[in-house]
Amino acid sequence: MSERRISATRVVDAPAERIFDLLADPAKHPLIDGSGTVRGSRSTGPRRLELGSRFGMDMRIGLPYRILNTVVEFEEGRLIAWRHFSGHRWRWRLRDLGDGRTEVTETFDWSTARFPRGIELLGFPERNRKGIEATLERLGRVVRSEER
Repeated sequence: MSERRISATRVVDAPAERIFDLLADPAKHPLIDGSGTVRGSRSTGPRRLELGSRFGMDMRIGLPYRILNTVVEFEEGRLIAWRHFSGHRWRWRLRDLGDGRTEVTETFDWSTARFPRGIELLGFPERNRKGIEATLERLGRVVRSEER
């Protein structure tokens, strides 16, 4: 695993703006999380993310814990990425297809992590690959249900 990035892409039947609004709202992250680890957002963070925003999440992998994230990449309606305390990133890239549909790519990038080998030894890349696939599926369902 020399690249230290995994991604999946799916076309979602919703405009990019609507999907981006969902991703930029940390309170909505538990709704779209397919990994089962995101439990809730911390009330101390911003309601809408932007470059430099810091936001906390309640998580659970076996035991509950809290994590603080910082938005490190941001292009309104197109790109958002946040970094965890250990340096790895979750990135979302949106490409508006012009017909009310959007190509959505989610990436787990541990090339920037402080201890990338530890992430690999603990099996997070494969676990996160499965979580990304499930998250993209859920994202489509959530964005459709919110338009009603």
